[in-house]
Amino acid sequence: MNIIKVSPRGYCKGVVRAISIAKQCRERYPDQPITVLGMLVHNEYVKNALALRGIRTIEDPQRNRVQLLDEVESGVVIFTAHGISDQARAKAEQKGLICVDASCPDVVRTQELVRERLNQGDEVFYIGKKRHPEAEAVCALSEHVHLITKEQDIPACAEDAAIFVTNQTTMSIYDVRQLFKQIKARYPQAHISEEICNATRIRQQAVADLKGKHVDVLYVVGDTHSNNTKRLAQIGAQQGIPRVLLIDSIQDIEDEQLQGAEVVAVTSGASTPTYLTAQVIDYLENWENGACKPPIILQDIL
Repeated sequence: MNIIKVSPRGYCKGVVRAISIAKQCRERYPDQPITVLGMLVHNEYVKNALALRGIRTIEDPQRNRVQLLDEVESGVVIFTAHGISDQARAKAEQKGLICVDASCPDVVRTQELVRERLNQGDEVFYIGKKRHPEAEAVCALSEHVHLITKEQDIPACAEDAAIFVTNQTTMSIYDVRQLFKQIKARYPQAHISEEICNATRIRQQAVADLKGKHVDVLYVVGDTHSNNTKRLAQIGAQQGIPRVLLIDSIQDIEDEQLQGAEVVAVTSGASTPTYLTAQVIDYLENWENGACKPPIILQDIL
């Protein structure tokens, strides 16, 4: 069985930075309670590994960051890699919390771009996912930011309106470009700025490049909360790969998935620990020799 280790894969610089900030925070404030406002990065193993260091995570998909702050009474609050709204930041400061910002620089750059266009009087069409924290922060900037998840969400504006179009950094390059075309068809004057981060782009392209390589099974290692991970699986399926499997870890691999497979590819989302992907690759390379699944040691995740 041939194993293709898709490259690049796994951690991006924004995720590495966020995890480093959280670890440094624990060292800097050893006696303070530390709370991450939402998942630092979208991976349950990372969340559990942080908990071992005394860093708790509060997350509720039905509540936004401003509402989650009601659960934080003291100590340090870490804003996640996905960015933070002005309203949430202000509330945290009003509560007297020590604020530590782990926002990805690429996300911050997109937020600043949207601010600039709003100040110019533009209507902003933001292509993203509903309830995703990155989209939440951008949409909170103004009532003139319109979240676009599908063609039907494109709002009715004046024919001569100044329209600026951008996107969540972790979207599928294919989905975003399709929506760009649909918006341009209705508003030819719209100014478009594709803001998919480079890490997301090259990971998606690496999966797209599997087309024609006769891959029987593609494992995408990552959390189902992770938008960029789900997009990798989606793109894999679009390349005609017969079996595309999104797995959290080595524990989700079953022998039946590999029966008859000659070529197996492995990639992972930008928030997936290298440790987890390495376990999967090592196991697959030794599967035909009867390899056993090793335990996952949380202390080794970060």
